[in-house]
Amino acid sequence: MTAPAHAELELGDIQRGVLSPRPSPYAAAYILFRIDDRAHGRELMRRVRAVVTSAADTASPLGETWVSVALTYHGLRALGVPEESLETFSWEFRQGMAARAPVLGDVGDSAPENWEAPLGTPDVHVVLVALAPDGARLEAAVDRARPAYHALPGVTAIWRQDCHALPTETEPFGYRDGISHPAVEGSGIAGSNPMEAPLRAGEFVLGYPDELGGVQAPQPEVLGRNGTYVAFRKLHQRVAAFRRYLRDNSTGPEDEELLAAKIMGRWRSGAPLALSPDRDDPGLGADPGRNNAFLYGRDDPAGFVTPGGCHIRRGNPRDAAVAGVPRLHRMIRRGTAYGPPLPEGVLEDDGADRGLMFTFVGAHLGRQFEFVQSEWMNDGVFFGAGDARDPVVGSGDGHGDFTIPRRPLRRRLRGLPRFVVTRGGEYCFMPSLSAMGWLGDLNG
Repeated sequence: MTAPAHAELELGDIQRGVLSPRPSPYAAAYILFRIDDRAHGRELMRRVRAVVTSAADTASPLGETWVSVALTYHGLRALGVPEESLETFSWEFRQGMAARAPVLGDVGDSAPENWEAPLGTPDVHVVLVALAPDGARLEAAVDRARPAYHALPGVTAIWRQDCHALPTETEPFGYRDGISHPAVEGSGIAGSNPMEAPLRAGEFVLGYPDELGGVQAPQPEVLGRNGTYVAFRKLHQRVAAFRRYLRDNSTGPEDEELLAAKIMGRWRSGAPLALSPDRDDPGLGADPGRNNAFLYGRDDPAGFVTPGGCHIRRGNPRDAAVAGVPRLHRMIRRGTAYGPPLPEGVLEDDGADRGLMFTFVGAHLGRQFEFVQSEWMNDGVFFGAGDARDPVVGSGDGHGDFTIPRRPLRRRLRGLPRFVVTRGGEYCFMPSLSAMGWLGDLNG
């Protein structure tokens, strides 16, 4: 199916959580529901339509606070969506994240049999995400959403994860997070890299032309158009192990920070190596107008400044010459920390659960999220590094290595363990506001 290249986004029908950057700082909550009664599940859809904020609203009634709702494949079935309609959704979505574990590198400690219940099971039907600038307003948002599922005995809340973003905007490993996001054509929201042209809306919103000119949307149109796919993952971070690895493989504090920057592609402040190769520059890291304004292929094709295998270059090679077309694998990525931070300088694990709730937003689960995860994070062939994996989030087993190009001799780190463990996740469909109404009005 093809359509004109430029189509106006129907922002009033798109959930705000699809396109809007998050406030900073902020707090968030993920709440999962199981539908045991079809009629009550449909009533839930009718009620949440009044709670969810659209992308056309610059602020909800509670300010920079909003609620998003998504459904799993099992959730759509629980609502009674016809089989002929279910078959029009992407096959990755229909299989579910747990079934896709081998492709995603979710093996060993990260395998679905080790996931936190009920993640990855048929019991997860609806995902409600509330987001606000602080904890008090977050609870106000949850309270505002509560009438949507209150007094519906056929709808049961089965899991909740509270998250937070610190004023420093860092994640548990200590790096500033949430810096890079693409511009989406027709959204009116600028991207973080002025050197990157806006991407076609169909890369992120179903029912619009994508970069290849095609249009993807589940059927009927009222259900698929203006929706998107969302993948969320609970990722436990082994912060103490990460700190020890840096210390054990460096010659001193300055070298340790340089090593941390080479592994990530940015200094902890968020300043990119591409713009500040020799030392950290906190002012640059905190400047949203400058901290993502760079390319690789033009200025650093061999990776002497920003290694080709570092985390941010793997996730978004930008203009670098790699196997694959970077724009076809671009995605909206969001991360929100959970759990208490490990005190500065502590090198031993305290047993607390901490990490990141990772969220992917895009119209192509396969060529966006799964491709990046399997081909760029858990392999190195795309830039000529064999089977080398991402040093931060790759599915390492203690035998991997990481190469830092430099003259006259390259630097190689060996024995990379797994620093990030998948604790669970789901593939979801985030419907439009009108689709929520359609789901609520289903018969049979």
